[in-house]
Amino acid sequence: MNLHRHIPFLKEVLKYSVSAFGGPQGHFGMMTKTFVEKRKDVTSEELVDFMAFCQILPGPSSTQTITLIGYKRGGFSLALLTLLIWILPATIMMTGLSFLIQYFDTKSIETNLFKFIQPMAVGFLGFASFKAMRISVNHIATYIIMLCAFVITFLFRSPLIFPLLIIGGGIITNFSNKRIPDTYTQKKPVKWVNIWWFLIVFLTAGIFSELARLQHWHYARAFNLFENFYRFGSFVFGGGHALMPMMYEQFVARPEHLNMDPYLTPSQFLTGAGMINAIPGPVFSICSYVGGLSMSDYGWHGHLLGSVVATVAVFLPSILLLFFFFPIYQNLKQYTVIFRALEGIHAVVVGIMWASGFILFNSIQFEWTNLVVVAITFSLLMFSKIPAPLIVVAWLLLGWAT
Repeated sequence: MNLHRHIPFLKEVLKYSVSAFGGPQGHFGMMTKTFVEKRKDVTSEELVDFMAFCQILPGPSSTQTITLIGYKRGGFSLALLTLLIWILPATIMMTGLSFLIQYFDTKSIETNLFKFIQPMAVGFLGFASFKAMRISVNHIATYIIMLCAFVITFLFRSPLIFPLLIIGGGIITNFSNKRIPDTYTQKKPVKWVNIWWFLIVFLTAGIFSELARLQHWHYARAFNLFENFYRFGSFVFGGGHALMPMMYEQFVARPEHLNMDPYLTPSQFLTGAGMINAIPGPVFSICSYVGGLSMSDYGWHGHLLGSVVATVAVFLPSILLLFFFFPIYQNLKQYTVIFRALEGIHAVVVGIMWASGFILFNSIQFEWTNLVVVAITFSLLMFSKIPAPLIVVAWLLLGWAT
């Protein structure tokens, strides 16, 4: 890999990583503005396709999507660099918060600085949804699929809805026999080593976790944490917000039920769950916070170890699965049944994006100022050439000033 020619791209990824607020919903809007319209690293069709594929996989979908953008531009090495630059700022901030939480009153952290961030994220998501709809929804069947996906996602807010809707949308568009693949490309090689590593690490983590528990190793909790977070990253659909109830059960509720000391207190957990919404980057970075506090009894070095272990463990399985299944997905797209299915799958993704925007807006206080923020953000993205990070900074400064 010629790193020098990819430096401008990596700089843009860094800017994106420190300004991408709003969770995976808001992230897609910034991806569209930055990597499609500004830099043209991918097309709108490719971005929607990446998003659709990542919705099928467990793990952090926005992290997987940005990793695929790096992969498409510069192969495996650039994809890994893209991943590291994307997750590092958020994980460092959440690790730092896990240290601060033991010494400071966290209420003092909550200021008006982030007052307009959530409605701004709705504006970003509305922009991304509108752009994706213009590309992927172009006849009556796809409009109906999009509307059905919107209604079902809005009414049934289970992470399992996403893969079921995607499968359903793919089945529906296969009833048409008009569309066939018009180009055939050389098949991508499938790297079986990735799925073997996934399974080997999964089994090894379970064995060492149990040995550490039974034999009372000094750092047994670190082995337990790696197994816990690797399992979470392997099976969680729906992003970081779907992960939080599982972590609460594992690290707070379950130890109390077994008459053991919880890894962290309910108030500590809820503080992290609240602050993650004010941190740019992947929502999965809350694992750095939870992992650190879970090992705080071992001193500062154990605290730091817990953050590192949790971060590596939760992101590793989703990346191994991503690089195993993506070549398979690319090869399958050349088959007529998959080619027709993609039309419905893309329409479903657009419906999910619209529903996510409404759900996100519904979660904030209904005020005319929030509507204005949404409208201004959407308009700036649609009709101006102002870079997305500057829009984020402007809303942060305005919130701090009010």
